[in-house]
Amino acid sequence: MPLNIKVAQESDEALALMLTGSIDSDTAPELEATLADMVHPQISYVGLNMAGVTFISSAGLRVVFKVLKQMKAREGQLLVTEMSPRVEKGFEIVKMIPDLSIFARHQEMDDYLAVIQQRESDEG
Repeated sequence: MPLNIKVAQESDEALALMLTGSIDSDTAPELEATLADMVHPQISYVGLNMAGVTFISSAGLRVVFKVLKQMKAREGQLLVTEMSPRVEKGFEIVKMIPDLSIFARHQEMDDYLAVIQQRESDEG
């Protein structure tokens, strides 16, 4: 199954993508290239809406882990929303769950990002 990547939100410091399909050895390079192009040095928050993801392989988990490490290095966060139980199990197996900020609904993540961005603009 192909992977569809749609930009749901983009600002100077936050990027949210909606993913649909499978993230496997065939499609993971596309996701990795998209993230490499879009996650510029000012991005501190990356959100991945996985409501439409039906399968994630080790190749897909590697891409997500790479972005997680990148965000942690810049004291940012990787936010994940709406994982199916099957996809969440993949994250549990490789013990990534404790390092992720997981939201049940996309609106929860949007509200969280709005608060953070408002706080940072008030401080700056």
